[in-house]
Amino acid sequence: MLGVQLGELTSAPPDGLPEALEVAGGFDEALCHGLGRLGEQAGAALTALAGAVAATPLGDRVAEAAGKVAAGSVGDEHLLALAGARAALFGAAHDALLARLDTALGRERAEWPALGTAANQPSSEGGANPPASGGAALVQENPPASGAAGPPENLPAGCRSWLHELAVTGWRGVSHDLAAAGDQAIEAALAEPALRRLGVLLDGLAAELRASAPVATSERLPVRRWADLWTRAMLLAQPGRPEAGAEPVSGRLLPLGVDVHEHATAVQVQLHAVLEPKGGGPARLVRASVAAGKADTITGPAIWSLLESHPVLLAVLAKHLTVHIDGMPLLPGGDLVWQEDKATAAQPADPFATARLLLADAVAPPVPPLDRHPAHIGEPVLVEGYRATKDALTLDGVTLPFATGRLPGCGPLTPALLATSTACVGLLRWDAGGWLLQPLAVQATVKKKPVTAHNGDWALGTTDPKAAKALSRTGDPVRVLRERAGRLLRK
Repeated sequence: MLGVQLGELTSAPPDGLPEALEVAGGFDEALCHGLGRLGEQAGAALTALAGAVAATPLGDRVAEAAGKVAAGSVGDEHLLALAGARAALFGAAHDALLARLDTALGRERAEWPALGTAANQPSSEGGANPPASGGAALVQENPPASGAAGPPENLPAGCRSWLHELAVTGWRGVSHDLAAAGDQAIEAALAEPALRRLGVLLDGLAAELRASAPVATSERLPVRRWADLWTRAMLLAQPGRPEAGAEPVSGRLLPLGVDVHEHATAVQVQLHAVLEPKGGGPARLVRASVAAGKADTITGPAIWSLLESHPVLLAVLAKHLTVHIDGMPLLPGGDLVWQEDKATAAQPADPFATARLLLADAVAPPVPPLDRHPAHIGEPVLVEGYRATKDALTLDGVTLPFATGRLPGCGPLTPALLATSTACVGLLRWDAGGWLLQPLAVQATVKKKPVTAHNGDWALGTTDPKAAKALSRTGDPVRVLRERAGRLLRK
């Protein structure tokens, strides 16, 4: 990535972006204080939201919903319409930002397939063309079998009931009892494979609300984050959502880097890679994710122990190996449904060499409808020849901040290492009104010696003496918890 590309990317925001975010922010504030007791300002925010989508197919439904809620009648259908309008605004913001990024990088992007098709072929024209909150969800739903019945309707209905109560009460009114009121519905959703994405999302939201309850006493709230989670959950909990099918793919997978998503109750590692399809065709950017539930005491290098059931993937990450995949399902959004029996680790491959040789011409996947949100943007790039500090890099007079808050504790990357780096494979993200670079791997100089470090280097065990010593002193929390659970079961 060159300085001129950075300059084009980080220039003035796309037209209409600040206005769209302002309208969405007004609704978020209304949600904060509760839709059951709208004041004049909150009522105006709902009217503005309806006005923003008035020219779209959502216009009439959102206008009706805004009027009904303002009059004190808050039905499920009204909340769905408002959630859809908010999602549409952020979807438009996402599209504008992704189009700016694709233009700056010269990146071709595939089109979203029509419903009922599994194909995900590159667009002949390129560019961003997806349909209508940091990427794949934390836990991927199992793709439904053809003709398979969906989950029982009472399960998502229970989740919608809790979301309805949260919206009417508002975040400021959340008590310990209300935060825990969704536990039964969430537990049922987690047990249903087709609802696992919804269940994990709501489990995380409930945990954050419990930690903050009573919310009325909190000085500052993550208003946009909670509104993002509520909106996505409302849409995921609706019956009859159309699902695009997966296509089996074969070929050679060349890793670029791994992103680690860690929450108090779950962890996911997401491999970003270039797929060279068997039989020829353009290279494609794909992701492969595996996830596990966790306790909040499991942090740092110990989280890799939660993923021991994926030895092929862990070896690929730690040893920087290519992978031959045979018939592995690929969802239209570019996510491989990782299956160990369809993956074979092969020869070593330097991710930086892969990025230099293949990244520029690889076709990017389209964005799934529910992932159209600026927070989901995470596009792999290679940036070289820059000067760096702990917080940012500068290339040809353009400064790009590092997303240091996303550096995982289970790998060797640190702000100090970033400060000595000159090359980085990372993900371009948009957050807090600007672009950031989240490092996945860096080439740096430490004590006058070249060093290369990747997020997945410790997947088979830490290679850092200090980290290994700390782990041996405290003990592996995963193994400790398993031993205790085993003793309890034996009793």
